[in-house]
Amino acid sequence: MASYLILTPPGAANRSEVSDRYRDGTRFIRDGFSLKAFLFPVLWMLFHRLWLHAAAAFLLQGLALELMRQPGLFAAGAAILLGVHVLAALEGPYALGQRLMDRGWKMENLVSAHDLATAEQIHFSHIDEEPQQDIHSKNWDISANNSNSSRSGPSFGLPGYDGGR
Repeated sequence: MASYLILTPPGAANRSEVSDRYRDGTRFIRDGFSLKAFLFPVLWMLFHRLWLHAAAAFLLQGLALELMRQPGLFAAGAAILLGVHVLAALEGPYALGQRLMDRGWKMENLVSAHDLATAEQIHFSHIDEEPQQDIHSKNWDISANNSNSSRSGPSFGLPGYDGGR
């Protein structure tokens, strides 16, 4: 099961004041390994507007490729290249969520689900519920009158509604 970080944009309505804008603006970020970020770290970061992360990854990949060309440094270059890819895949989604929170997005919830559709269903399921009406004490009054005309008083020696025996 994966965890999904749920973020809402700044100025969005509360969950109690749900609107289509709230549903459309909500972002679900899967907290875990990202295969796209592993295969194409710089492009993934550029797509998600992580400019400084993308520049650092690009420079480290260039350094790693240059080290791989040098005799005797192939292993070091390959290790740096693999490290950049693994780091982007594991920490990229966290960096994306952190960037959004730094821009004023609010962390609304954290949901564990098998897939994105289930996470959306869990998160939005509480929105459509009607608020429960308050139960007034006047509805709890129980008449002490016994409607059974065959015998008077409570049966089996149990206290009646009026509290007597």
